[in-house]
Amino acid sequence: MTVSKPLEYGGHALVWSGDWSPEGARKAIGGAAQAGYDFIEIALLDPWKVDVALTKDLLQEFNLRAHASLGLSASTDVTSIAPSIVAKGDELLRKATDVLYQIGGTELCGVIYCALGKYPGPASKQNRANSVAAMQRLADYAADKGININLEVVNRYETNIINTGIEGLAFLDEIDRPNAYLHLDTYHMNIEEDGMETSVLAAKERLGYVHIGESHRGYLGTGNVDFDRFFAALTKINYSGPITFESFSSEVVDPNLSNTLCVWRNLWDDSDDLAKKALMYMKERY
Repeated sequence: MTVSKPLEYGGHALVWSGDWSPEGARKAIGGAAQAGYDFIEIALLDPWKVDVALTKDLLQEFNLRAHASLGLSASTDVTSIAPSIVAKGDELLRKATDVLYQIGGTELCGVIYCALGKYPGPASKQNRANSVAAMQRLADYAADKGININLEVVNRYETNIINTGIEGLAFLDEIDRPNAYLHLDTYHMNIEEDGMETSVLAAKERLGYVHIGESHRGYLGTGNVDFDRFFAALTKINYSGPITFESFSSEVVDPNLSNTLCVWRNLWDDSDDLAKKALMYMKERY
């Protein structure tokens, strides 16, 4: 079962809050709604700690939808040759899917196919096969709940499985599930791709989720990413799925994710100004 993907703009929760405590959740959801976004992207690094009832109430209060992302760790790496680690990864991914379903979301995205971080060497055939099998299991589990999975293509310092959109499409061919899609992120594309169009045009209807991030993770239009060319490519394929603004600064810190992503610099200190200008910037182009 696949779910249609309406064009909608969202903000990553870390633009506003570094945790999902009652205070952090209200700040993030309220901030996203006030800035004019359609949804909030919640980082489900530890879905067992998410207060589902509270989150649902806040989403209803602010008339906002939610999608979710996460990255696996060394202890939950589904590419591992250790069955116990793969089992832990499966458990985490199923729990994240359950939480997303309970809060009414339909898109699970991120680095869900391996650990998020620098690997000491290339992936082996077994590592890749384990990842494919895990994504097949996840896609089947998510399909029963009307959820799509979106595999985020990230740079070489954050995965050794897929670093370009073309590699991601080949990986999707191996997974071979109708609710598995490509997730492109302009921050990572700026590092790895031959320009900002090729992977978008190749993906076409298999592009299911988009992250918009600047080359330095700060204000859009102040770095090196060629956003005009990227959004022009989205126009050419008539992309109609979620578009999430993602930005990180040492002003808002999640102790785990911020360290993993090497967020050392203070690129902004006003979440609301950042978010409003980002939404305006994206809508001017798409």
